[in-house]
This record gives sequence, structure tokens and C-alpha cells, in this order.
Amino acid sequence: EVCQSLVKHSSGIKGSLPLQKLHLVSRSIYHSHHPTLKLQRPQLRTSFQLFSTLTNLPLRKLKLSPVKYGYQPHRNFWPARLAARLLKLRYIILGSAVGGGYTAKKTFDQWKDMIPDLSDYKWIVPDIVWEIDDYIDFEKIRNALPNSEDLAKLAPDFDKIVESFSLLKDFFTTGSPEETAFRATDHGSEGDKPYRKGLLGELILLQQQIQEHEEEARRASGQYNTSYAQQKRKVSDKEKIDQLQEELLRTQLKYQRILERLEKENKELRKLVLQKDDKGIHHSKLKKSLIDMYSEVLDVLSDYDASYNTQDHLPRVVVVGDQSAGKTSVLEMIAQARIFPRGSGEMMTRSPVKVTLSEGPHHVALFKDSSREFDLTKEEDLAALRHEIELRMRKNVKEGCTVSPETISLNVKGPGLQRMVLVDLPGVINTVTSGMAPDTKETIFSISKAYMQNPNAIILCIQDGSVDAERSIVTDLVSQMDPHGRRTIFVLTKVDLAEKNVASPSRIQQIIEGKLFPMKALGYFAVVTGKGNSSENIEAIREYEEEFFQNSKLLKTSMLKAHQVTTRNLSLAVSDCFWKMVRESVEQQADSFKATRFNLETEWKNNYPRLRELDRNELFEKAKNEILDEVISLSQVTPKHWEEILQQSLWERVSTHVIENIYLPAAQTLNSGTFNTTVDIKLKQWTDKQLPNKAVEVAWETLQEEFSRFMTEPKGKEHDDIFDKLKEAVKEESIKRHKWNDFAEDSLRVIQHNALEDRSISDKQQWDAAIYFMEEALQARLKDTESAIENMVGPDWKKRWLYWKNRTQEQCVHNETKNELEKMLKCNEEHPAYLASDEITTVRKNLESRGVEVDPSLIKDTWHQVYRRHFLKTALNHCNLCRRGFYYYQRHFIDSELECNDVVLFWRIQRMLAITANTLRQQLTNTEVRRLEKNVKEVLEDFAEDSQKKIKLLTGKRVQLAEDLKKVREIQEKLDAFIEALHKEK
Repeated sequence: EVCQSLVKHSSGIKGSLPLQKLHLVSRSIYHSHHPTLKLQRPQLRTSFQLFSTLTNLPLRKLKLSPVKYGYQPHRNFWPARLAARLLKLRYIILGSAVGGGYTAKKTFDQWKDMIPDLSDYKWIVPDIVWEIDDYIDFEKIRNALPNSEDLAKLAPDFDKIVESFSLLKDFFTTGSPEETAFRATDHGSEGDKPYRKGLLGELILLQQQIQEHEEEARRASGQYNTSYAQQKRKVSDKEKIDQLQEELLRTQLKYQRILERLEKENKELRKLVLQKDDKGIHHSKLKKSLIDMYSEVLDVLSDYDASYNTQDHLPRVVVVGDQSAGKTSVLEMIAQARIFPRGSGEMMTRSPVKVTLSEGPHHVALFKDSSREFDLTKEEDLAALRHEIELRMRKNVKEGCTVSPETISLNVKGPGLQRMVLVDLPGVINTVTSGMAPDTKETIFSISKAYMQNPNAIILCIQDGSVDAERSIVTDLVSQMDPHGRRTIFVLTKVDLAEKNVASPSRIQQIIEGKLFPMKALGYFAVVTGKGNSSENIEAIREYEEEFFQNSKLLKTSMLKAHQVTTRNLSLAVSDCFWKMVRESVEQQADSFKATRFNLETEWKNNYPRLRELDRNELFEKAKNEILDEVISLSQVTPKHWEEILQQSLWERVSTHVIENIYLPAAQTLNSGTFNTTVDIKLKQWTDKQLPNKAVEVAWETLQEEFSRFMTEPKGKEHDDIFDKLKEAVKEESIKRHKWNDFAEDSLRVIQHNALEDRSISDKQQWDAAIYFMEEALQARLKDTESAIENMVGPDWKKRWLYWKNRTQEQCVHNETKNELEKMLKCNEEHPAYLASDEITTVRKNLESRGVEVDPSLIKDTWHQVYRRHFLKTALNHCNLCRRGFYYYQRHFIDSELECNDVVLFWRIQRMLAITANTLRQQLTNTEVRRLEKNVKEVLEDFAEDSQKKIKLLTGKRVQLAEDLKKVREIQEKLDAFIEALHKEK
């Protein structure tokens, strides 16, 4: 604008100046196209308008002096003022920019303060998410995946699909809800969900594109059907339908192969990820899978009630069928391994087998109660697994039975396995054959009904397609348990044989559709599980099955639909149905167990308010501690007590031999020399052969008695009679296992021999003790002899008068014989111990003269007791005479008629008993008590591992109630954890 005003004011200049002599700015004004300065006013105006601050800036009115003709040096000042104004505008623009930036930053800070701090929630994301780049080479995996062009080549030719019209419409049309649930091309099992992220996204995207193309094909098919109905073709409808059916089968098989290829690649990727986890990458943070958690709940329930209580309504897949219908083969195809024992027509499944299928990096199997893993890819491990299952079945079957209700729990893991729990039951039979128990048929029916009457159990009914449908037994049983077919899946096996042997293929269709049976089903399937050769592997059987259905008339003639064939489609359908049933029923079951737990806890509080809830294992641990404390208390027994009971027990054991075989024969001799010689010989023989062994037996029995006394004596208020049976069993088993040290007899023999060789009595106290010991022994023998004579001759006159007792005829004969022999002893008190033959004859004749007929053997028996009593009385009288014989003993009985060699004998016996008791006491306290304690510990450890033994020994209402409480709590906790994990996955 300033420049324009200058031009206007200079318009009155007359003449022209040379352009070269003008100022630079003046030349620019004078010639607007001069190359030195090009002012673009529109741009300048536009740039000014971009900033709102300049529009409000007032422009000062310029006062320009009139331009005069010629060169004016004062014209140099107005460009300076113009430059100053432009510089001022620049600073204003810069200040506005800075102020606006500050305002924007302040507003941003206010918004930022309003956002919550999420750093405290960083723990929610696992550490492996931040560290996954360190463990997995994504670039390598991405390069290994096929690119989009290669995947596009795998897509089916949809132009050919559009050409198909009628049967293609049936193939893609949505059926009933039940049918849709069993389509093999559905969204897959629950195990695929955790893997539909990351690297598998491209595969999932491809599947979605295929589904979109299917929708387009359906719409094109509908349009084509409409146009086809309006056209009139010369080709017959039948030929056209056959062509379309063949084209449909080819398209379907091509589509199936594409899906299988994608699933195989998906399986490999999944296996790779699982192997990474299996090698230890965040292994400590891994959680159990849903199916493993659910299987644990079922295992606890199985232990809780082995008879399968009907209150347990948790879902299972129960596999039932006639014998040899192919149940086991179907399970093996689902598990993808030959895991069950096989036999030609023989009953192999003798007890229920619970198989838990889950996904894992390796194809392995293991039992619930064992840590050994069987590699299912190796034939030797498969053979070992089949043998182990057969052994467990035979172990479960009791003697006299053919089948058992006890369940064998087996876990099978592998890549691509559908997650579910199946129970294989013994096959239903119609006739009991030889070798079976008479109640085998009824037992199988009761086991099958017990599992099928669970309202949430999925019944997988297996029917042999190669036999007449009228011969089936299991269909009637299934129709009774599930009359509406809401949880039954019907499977027809051996379809290849059925198609070959059955004259009318429509009959197979009637079987599949359930028209030949009274039962109804949720879904119908046809499978082929082999060619009849048990050595075939699973992969070969699967290829044969796919090849058969590819060429089968059942599919070509639309008798069967594509989703109704192959074991692969069956496993997908069963898995979907299983998890659907689990979601619908598991929370209700958890509530029922909560109610059961409340009832049990209330019962415990009312019956045992002051006792802790100790289950069988906890009670066993408590009893174990008590028993070990009682064993240790054996070491607290005083040495004096040990020696007293050992000496007394040993004398009771050997007293008969000492008196009958040593003392009495020696006392019959005529002089002291012969007496001592006889005693020495017999003592030496006794010591070498019998005495040490008898002493060890006495010591062992004494240890048992003391151990039993400590185990069985009541402990006052602290005594708990619930442990009595367990303590008795531990005591008996420990005593049975304990064996005395064999070297003890040899050392004991030397000690006893030296003790018996010593004849020196040092003082009068020892002499009196020997006499007292001898008197006690002789009086005990005399008492026994009197009792034997009384039993022989019957009651005396006092007892006959006071107690109204009479003698028998035999007792009367013995009494007469006794009286006759006593007369003979009175005549000769020093009579020898044996009767002569003439004396026996004399006695017999004297008795016959009084009318008593006796036998010579009866006379000898009576004489033995009569003479024994006479001898013992005489020995006791002699013992009284020897009380003052210590003085003569010190002088070796010189110049004395009194001989007390029998007292010396009893002193030797007494001293030998004391020394033996002391030796045995030392061996007991130093060795045997510790060995017994070790045996007790071993027995307790064996009992702890034997659950059946604990159930047998720890019984009662209190124990059972505590066991039920523990199991119900464990079931409820596991169910709650499972439900929580199920909700998280959902």
C-alpha cells in the first residue's frame, strides 16, 4: 500500500529519468517487472491474513513529502521505516506463536493430569509379554509361514461352486440347531481359542475369507437356482443331478483337504509354542488347563464314592455298546493311539476306564496314581501301556467275578486332541459264556445304568453296522436311560462292511436316522475304525476311512451328510457337546456340594464339638506318633525290672526240665559222688543243646509282653480307643518281622556254661537263698502232683459229702491202686523209683482179691504219681535239715552224715538264671529295643502307603464323617477354581 501511494504521487512528474540513475527501490516501483525486486502483493496480503493479530493492528497514516523532479537523497529514510515496521510485525508474530504454544502445552498438561496412572496395574500383564521377543524369533516364524499369494492359491475354485445349484444349496444351508452343533466345519473345540492370536491370525483371517466366499456362493447359488428353474433344458434332470453331485463331492473334498492342511499347520505351530513352554520358559507361571482341572474334580469324586453316587451329576462322555461293537476302536481313534488291550471276541474291558483327553506338546499317557509317562509314538511304550491297563483291570476284579465297578483313571495328552473326559464301560452281553461269573450280565447292566442315569452324562452309543440291527441290546438300554435323546449321540461303526454286505443301502440310512430303533439321539454318525487288523496304526486307518467315504455311495446318494462321517467330525461334535453340557451344569453341581458341606459341618459340630476334624490320614499320623512314643518308652524300663521278669520267665520255662530230667534222676543215686557226676553230665548236655535257645525265646517273649503292655494299657482321659485296632496290627506285624540276633546264643552258651561250673557258695546268705529257692520249686511241684493225684482218684470224702460229688468207675480203680501202692511205700520208704515186675504182679493180685480188675499200665501210671509225691515230701524234709548245713558245706561234709548236694545244685541253677537274665537285659536295652523300634517305623511306613489297610484299621462314624468333610471341601474348592477359570476363558 505504501508503494502504491508513492506511485500515485509521482504520476505528475514530467519527463523521464534514466532507469539506471534511480534508487534501487525507485527503480522497482518505476518498473514493476524489474528482476531485482519482485513484490507479490497478493502473497503478502495472504500471509498477513493468516495471523489474526495483524488484522487488529492499526496502521499509522503516512505523511509523504511531495516528490520532486530529479534525484532526492532524502528518499533513503522511508525504506528504513518500512523495514522497521516489518521487523516489528515479525516479533509480534513470534510472540503470538510462543503464547499459543504455551497455552496448548498448559491445556495438554491439564488433560494429562486427568488421566489415571496405569503404572500400578502393570502387574496384570504377565512378564512373558514384555519378554516374549527374547524367547521367540517372530521374524523366523513369519518367514516360515506361507505368504498371502500362496494361501490364495489354496482357496477353492468358487466359480465351480457357483455352477452347482441344488445340492450345493443343501450343503451350505443352515440346518437345525442340533445339526449345526455337530458340523465338522464349525468353530472348533475349546482348545483352539488360546491360540487364535499372534502368528495364527493370518490363518484365522484366511478361514474368515473362506466363510465370506461361502456366503457369496450361497447367494450366487440362490440366484442360479431361480434362473435355472425358468430355463428349459433338454438334458434330463437325473443326469444333471448326478453331474452336480459329483462336482459337489469334488468341491467338498477339496475344501476338506484345505481345512486339514490348515489344521495341520496350526497343529505344528501350536506344538512349537507348547514345546517352548515345556522347556521352561515361564514354566513356573503356567496354569493347569481346564480339562485337567475338571479331570481332577472327577478323580476326587471317584475316590469319594467308588460306587458312583447319583448325587454326582457332573458331565462325562459315557461310551456304551454291545460287546465287540467297536467301542474301544472309536476311543482309540479319538485319542489317536492304540492304548487299550485287544482280543478276538474276548471280553477285554473288565472295568470302567476314564480317559481324560487334553492338548500337549508330546503324545503321552500316564495314570493318575503314577508318574511314569508312556510315549504313544513308540510301539514298545504302547505295548507296555496296554499290558499295564490289563493288569490293573485284573487287579480290580475280585475273585469269583468277571467285571469290576472300580474305575481306572488315564490321562492322554497330545497335539490336536479334543479336550473331553470319556468313560469306556464293559460291553453289554446277551449270554453268559463259560468262564464268566453267573452274575456278569447283571453286573454290566448295573454299571452301565449307574453311569448313564447321570442326567448330565453324554451317552455315546456305539452300534456295529456289520450285524443286524435287531440283535442290538444296548439301544434298548440307552432308550430307557434317555428316552428323548437329548444327550445321546449314536455312532454306527464298521460302515465299510455294512455297505459291502447289506443289500439295501437305504437300510443303513434308516439306521443312521434312527428309524430302526426305538431310541432317539442328538446326532447320528457313521465311522470306519479299521480293516479288522489290530496291527494297523491310527494314521493308516484314518486314510482308509477318508478314502472309503470319498468313494462311498452313502455320500454320493446323499444318504449321509458330510458332517456325519469320519471319527474326526465325531470327536469335534462330542467335544462341543461336552463343553456345552459342562457350562450348563457345573455351577449347579457346585451349589449342591456347598449344601452338602454345610450339612456335614453341622453334624460334626453337634456330635464332636471338642474334637478337631481329623481325616483318616491325619488320624494315622497322630497314632503313628503315639506308637513311636510308646516304643521309645521301652528304653525307660529299669534294669531291675528287666532282670526280675527275665529270671522269673526263664525259670518257669526250664523248671520242669531241671527237676524232671536233672534233679530227680540224680537224687535216685546212692552216694554224693554219683549225684554230682550225674548232675554235671546232664547240665553240660542241657547247656550245649537247649538252654541258650530257651533263654533267647524267653527274652523275645518278654520284650513282646512289655511292648504289648505299653501299647495296650489305657492312658487315662487322653486314651483314644479309635487307635486300638491300628496299634494291635502294628504290634503283631512288628513282632512278626523282628528276629533275634543269631550270634547271641553262642555268647550266651559260654556264659551259662561258666556259671553252672561254679559250685562255691561264699556266704550263709547265699546258702539260705538257695534253700529258699529249692523249697519254692519243690513245693510247686508237690502241689502239681497232689492236683494230678486228685484228678486221678477223684474227690475225697469231704468233697463228696459237702459238694455232692461222686467218683467214676475209673477213679475208683485208681483210688484202690493208690491205696495198695501207699502200703508198699510205708513198708519200704527207700524204695527205688521203678516197680519190679513181681511187685506189679503182687499189687494186681491183691486188687483182684478185692474184686478190682486192673491193668499193669494203670499200676505204673499210678505208681509214678504216688512215688513222685513221696519223693518230693522227703526232699522238702531234707531241705529243712540242710538249713544248718552251711558249716558242713564249708568243711566239704567231712565227718558228717548230712549231705546237701541238692542245695548246691539249686544254687548253681539260681546263679545261672541271674547271670543269664543280666546278659539278656543288656542285649535287650542295647540292641533289640532299637531294632524293634526300627521295625515299628517300617511297619508304619508300609501302612501309610496302603490306603486299604488304613481304611480297615481306622474305622467308625467319626472317621467317616471327617473323611466326607475333607472330600467335599476338596471337591468344592476344585469346582470353584474350575468355574473361575471357565469364566475367564469365556
